[in-house]
Amino acid sequence: MKKIFFVIAFLAVTIGQAQIFEPVKWTTAVTKISDTEYELVATATIKPNWHLYSQTVPENGPLATSFSFGSSPKYLKKGNTIEDKGTIIYDPIFALKIKFFEKKASFRQRIKLKTKTPLKVNAKVEFMVCDDNRCLPPTELDLVFNIN
Repeated sequence: MKKIFFVIAFLAVTIGQAQIFEPVKWTTAVTKISDTEYELVATATIKPNWHLYSQTVPENGPLATSFSFGSSPKYLKKGNTIEDKGTIIYDPIFALKIKFFEKKASFRQRIKLKTKTPLKVNAKVEFMVCDDNRCLPPTELDLVFNIN
């Protein structure tokens, strides 16, 4: 009886994990602008048939993509996070015109360093993705930008 329980538990875990969708992969990069200014770039690679929503979406729409950067006395955030152009269409799931990204999207944030030592900038991205039939729950991920 114990063996049957373990076999059923193993199958349940295996099948449950097979249903986890991760249609977006995030990477980070840093571009030096000057001796004290850097651009932090977060790039989302989106699987076919899925779309990632913009940072600005209409009320009653999906969750907008958002970034939060950890505070530090070593740098100062300059302006807001800038995103790629994207596509605006009528989304039948939300019955709204919404801006989203397919295949790839880059988000850029400028910072000004207050120190010359190497540092890590920690950030979080919260986002939502949908395909033509369903939306996945919002996801929050940690991002790290290494400045040398």
